[in-house]
Amino acid sequence: MGRVSQAQARENRQRIVDTASRLFREQGTHVSVADLMKAAGLTHGGFYKQFASKEALIDEATTHAFGELAERRTVEHGLRTGQGAARQAFIDAYLSVEHRDNAADGCPVAGLAVDMARGSGDREAHRVYAEGVSDFAEWLGADDGDGISRLCTMIGALVLARATKGSPLSEEILASARAALTVGE
Repeated sequence: MGRVSQAQARENRQRIVDTASRLFREQGTHVSVADLMKAAGLTHGGFYKQFASKEALIDEATTHAFGELAERRTVEHGLRTGQGAARQAFIDAYLSVEHRDNAADGCPVAGLAVDMARGSGDREAHRVYAEGVSDFAEWLGADDGDGISRLCTMIGALVLARATKGSPLSEEILASARAALTVGE
C-alpha cells in the first residue's frame, strides 16, 4: 500500500478530529481508538501516524468542539455578543428536544463536563474547556452580566433532560428552563 499525500494526510487528520469531537460529546472520551477510527472510516494503525496519543486527540477535539460552538453562536444566531433576539433564539434552540436528542452535534460544555471533571486539570483540553465555558457565559450575559446563571441553568437543564429522556419530565425540564430564561425586550 502506497503512502498518502500530505493533502490526504491533512484530510484524514481533520476527519479523525471531526469524528472524535462528535463521538466524545455523544459517548464520552472513553471511546476506544479502534472504535473512533472505524467511525472515521480509517484503519486503527493510522491513528498513531496522526497523533502522539489519545490525550493529544482529546485536546484537539475539544478545541474543535468549542470552535463549532462559537461559530454557531455568531453565524447561526447573528451576533458576536449574546444580545436580545439572537441570544433568545440561541437559548430556545439550546433548550430544545432536537438539541437534547443530538448530543454528537451538541454543546461541548454539557457533552464533555463529566470527562473534564474526571480528567487531569493540567491538560490542554481542560484549559480549552474552562476558557470555552467562560466565553460562553460572557456571551450569554453580554447585556446584564448574568451569563453564569444562564449558562448553569441551560447546562443543568440539558443534562437532566438527556438523563430523563423518554419520560414526560424531560420535556418539562426543557420548557421550564426556557421559560426561566426568556429575555425581556
